[in-house]
Amino acid sequence: MKDYRSVADAVAEQIRTGLLRPGDQLPPQREFAQQYGIAGSTAARVYRELARRGLTLGEVGRGTFVRAESSHTSAAPALTEPAGSRIDLELNYPVVPEQTALLAEGFAGLMRPDVLGDALRPIGAAGLPAVRESAADLLARGGWRPEPERVLFAGNGRQAIAAVITALVPPGGRLGVETLTYPIVKAVAARLGITLVPLAMDASGLVPEAVEEAHHSDPLNAVYIQPVLHNPLSLTMPPERVARVAEALLRLGIPAIEDTVWAFLRDELPPLAALAPERTVLVDSLSKRIAPGLTLGFVVAPGPLVADIDTSLRSGGWTPMRFALESAHRWQQDGIVRALVKAKQREALVRQDLAARHLAGFEVRSDPCSFHCWWQLPRSWRSDTFVAAAARHGIGVAPATAFTVGRNNAPNAIRLGLASPHAEVLVQALDTLAGIARSTPDDLVTD
Repeated sequence: MKDYRSVADAVAEQIRTGLLRPGDQLPPQREFAQQYGIAGSTAARVYRELARRGLTLGEVGRGTFVRAESSHTSAAPALTEPAGSRIDLELNYPVVPEQTALLAEGFAGLMRPDVLGDALRPIGAAGLPAVRESAADLLARGGWRPEPERVLFAGNGRQAIAAVITALVPPGGRLGVETLTYPIVKAVAARLGITLVPLAMDASGLVPEAVEEAHHSDPLNAVYIQPVLHNPLSLTMPPERVARVAEALLRLGIPAIEDTVWAFLRDELPPLAALAPERTVLVDSLSKRIAPGLTLGFVVAPGPLVADIDTSLRSGGWTPMRFALESAHRWQQDGIVRALVKAKQREALVRQDLAARHLAGFEVRSDPCSFHCWWQLPRSWRSDTFVAAAARHGIGVAPATAFTVGRNNAPNAIRLGLASPHAEVLVQALDTLAGIARSTPDDLVTD
């Protein structure tokens, strides 16, 4: 009997030598099994192994295809570092013209030697009482303000997420996530030996019944959720859906990790933490509000979890720099954070208008307040092939596979980050991508 690994090796060799080319479709598993003289269950394991190696890509309703750029599936998680593309629509950090001047004003008070000396001393995850108060003001929205004594700090938002997952989910545990989720969560779970359980979504976001079904099947240790301007979908859960999710969490006794990193763009909406404060750990950061070069992560935890998450932050080496704490405190006190938030809210409207006009006629889903959009590609394109074509034009975009959880087939879609390039560069990139989408892969083949 043939071992599935040896069959996968044979297919991998065909891909390496060019017998199977990027974009080629593999036969249905039943035909594959007949072709190689193996059982259907073995064929299924071969297809899973090829996907695990990053050699193939499964797409809903279409089949399994050879990846266009299998060499791009490195060990580094997607969307964490600049891609080196001439126009980067993968990373997504909003910048507004007045940003540098405003931030420079906030630094002025730190430049006195005595103040700077204090700002360069070490600090713990609990920060300082005055800083917790200003952090509570910064995080407040929709009539909700966290209790300052429940605020902890991390070096950045990714560290805050890692620390909370570490505190709530043991190795081998189960973390429920939306079927498309933030890639860093995938990377953290893989490193910690945590199983990600995909939870169904619909047009209103996470389906509460999916949480209940998954938990009754095998208990979940926690759920990670992005209720406002979901990355990558730009979807915001309506208040009635948030209320139903909160009710489910309370009834089932499951803690939620609520990622609100983009929620400052919809600051009229209260968080899930306002409805289920005893079950919700809120995480946020300064990177989108301010700038990625000097950032800070926030955790708002229920009282009984504060000590555990504090320990997780310290043991993981994820505590903040005091300089960042002092800077954020001053920017908040001086109204600079609020000014930047308002400017970035206005800029998001401009960017979305550009995307709507230059991608008119395509199936693009977004929110006028968001800095990213989700593009369901034309049927002539597969997301992996489109990403490769965009890269040949010097444009980096994020494929659906970066966000897809587990063995789910990835949608035939890409995420576009609209925040980072200058507006005129963004227009150039959108026009180029629209031109690629109107062609076919065969049109772009070169010898």
